[in-house]
Amino acid sequence: MRELAETALTGDERVVPRRTNAPKHCGWCGRRLPEAGNVGRRRRYCGQSCRQRAYERRTALQRSGLPEDAVVLSDTEIAALQDRLFQLRCAAEDIVTAAQDGATAGELRQLAEEIATAAKDLEQLR
Repeated sequence: MRELAETALTGDERVVPRRTNAPKHCGWCGRRLPEAGNVGRRRRYCGQSCRQRAYERRTALQRSGLPEDAVVLSDTEIAALQDRLFQLRCAAEDIVTAAQDGATAGELRQLAEEIATAAKDLEQLR
């Protein structure tokens, strides 16, 4: 799905689509895509392997009859995701406990950085 912003012009001028400056991420792995010029089609994947995996997923979904937006995870992937969520919850609880115990601003900042790191790691589901 393209993200276009249209600029309406008056008179005989036509509507010219332009690209938005929103950050773009790989449609498979979620990595940030490099900035590209304004010529040609936008990249959807960071590389051929991600493109191939996305193709395989689309064809498997078509054969299985699952909805297109379905997410299928193995038992191992679910267990790993639950472990990462548990780590994030524990880090949040550490901040609450530290604040109740009168931790310094530096200590709280360090704990908050740990939460930010854990949350960033959680963004990568695949």
